[in-house]
Amino acid sequence: MNYTILMKIRWVTMLLLLHWAARGHTKEHFSYNSSIVQAYQKAVALRLDESAAMLARLKNQDPQNLAVYHIENYLDFFRLYINEDAAEYAVLKKHLDQRLAKIKAGDQQSPYYLYAQGDIFLQWSLVKLKFGDYMGAFSHAGKAYRLLSKNQERFPQFMPNYKDLGLLHALVGTIPDNYQWGIKLLGGMQGSIAQGKAELEKVLRHARQNEDFLFADETVVYYAFMVLHLENDADAAWKILQNQHLDVAKNPLHCFLKASVALRSGHNDEAIAMLSKYSKPGGAMDFPMLEFQLGLAKLRRLDADAAPHFSNFLARFRGRNNIKEAYQKLAWTELIKGNATGYKRYLQLCSQKGVADFGPDKNAQEEAQSGLLPEAVLVRARLLFDGGYFQTAYDLLKEKENYRWSNKAVQLEYTYRQGRVLHGMARWDEAMTLYRKTIAEGRETTYYYACNAALQAGLICELRKDYPQARRYFQLCLAMRPSDYRTSLHQSAKAGLGRVSKF
Repeated sequence: MNYTILMKIRWVTMLLLLHWAARGHTKEHFSYNSSIVQAYQKAVALRLDESAAMLARLKNQDPQNLAVYHIENYLDFFRLYINEDAAEYAVLKKHLDQRLAKIKAGDQQSPYYLYAQGDIFLQWSLVKLKFGDYMGAFSHAGKAYRLLSKNQERFPQFMPNYKDLGLLHALVGTIPDNYQWGIKLLGGMQGSIAQGKAELEKVLRHARQNEDFLFADETVVYYAFMVLHLENDADAAWKILQNQHLDVAKNPLHCFLKASVALRSGHNDEAIAMLSKYSKPGGAMDFPMLEFQLGLAKLRRLDADAAPHFSNFLARFRGRNNIKEAYQKLAWTELIKGNATGYKRYLQLCSQKGVADFGPDKNAQEEAQSGLLPEAVLVRARLLFDGGYFQTAYDLLKEKENYRWSNKAVQLEYTYRQGRVLHGMARWDEAMTLYRKTIAEGRETTYYYACNAALQAGLICELRKDYPQARRYFQLCLAMRPSDYRTSLHQSAKAGLGRVSKF
């Protein structure tokens, strides 16, 4: 073999080696590098267009990095979950199978291979729940659970798994009886609040020790949600968010989350302050629910300028939920001013607009269809109680102590409202007396008062560590079938049973 031929062979060999080395380097992979982190941070700050532009550039620069498709799904999730736009949903839901096909071509030895698929299914289960597709929501949650559980077996120290599994394990034990058919679609998923809480706390400990953990803020949100809604500890949820560096002035999602907890934990004035200061930064997605929250917080303080915020929400929102509730709240602004005509006008719109899929909208629809004019003093007391202004609500109800109400239903509500206010004031013995009276007089009605009175009595007994009585009241709550708020009340009662079952 002459020298020329030998050199050609060497060059061909070197080119082949370089070619295969390059292929090995560019094989489909999951790299959550600094560029991906920035795109993710833009997404969770709801700067969706900026995040999308970054991801588009990354596709050109590193087309084999499949982490792009995982983060890209956050953009669709936020758009659909916040906007609830049916036309947008019809377009964006086609992306699910396309993204999953891309990710399935990736490195199966990566812990992100199954995790990214599971996380995407979990996000879409929440979206489908928003759009009333309960079958799809349960089905996707089941797929998420199976993928994440398999990944946990393969990579037991991979922390992002526990972020999602913690939420799923905490939720599964609280599914109300009227949705038990969905359990089959969850593929044998089991769990408890205690299990989910332990898993999320494990992730939070990891995040404190590893500042570069990408999903730290998400985990805090899940944890605060679980403490607030499943453990029924609004004060603890508020403290959790108080200890986080949330940019409520510029990040709409941070503002919404903190305001949501403030509204549930008696920090109504703080909610008004933060929502009033928020100004949508350039490039951030519009978030009309912030206007709804501000209107609600002001209404609970009986401020005269609450109505424009509900009107702004209705003008800007393209979705389906909270529409009926917004018209109901506009009706209440008229009612507490003594304008019965204005109240009826807004209730007429309430009956015509939006959907009645969830508790507050269902309650608004029931009120609109009843044709009855509520007692303004009871509406004021309800609003003040919800805002945490317990003494003012108590004084208002005290004035009506010897009043002869028009019918038994109104008398039942008065008794119930008294109990709720005394509960808020930590006058538990008096509250329990009124809760028992509400249960005795209202358990055979379709009103939610007796059902919630049983739930609240159970919570008082739980606080007193009287666990047998707490179980009895939680079970009593589950035995009632009110027309309003049944799903949320039963979910809270099941969560309560889960908490006290170990005692």
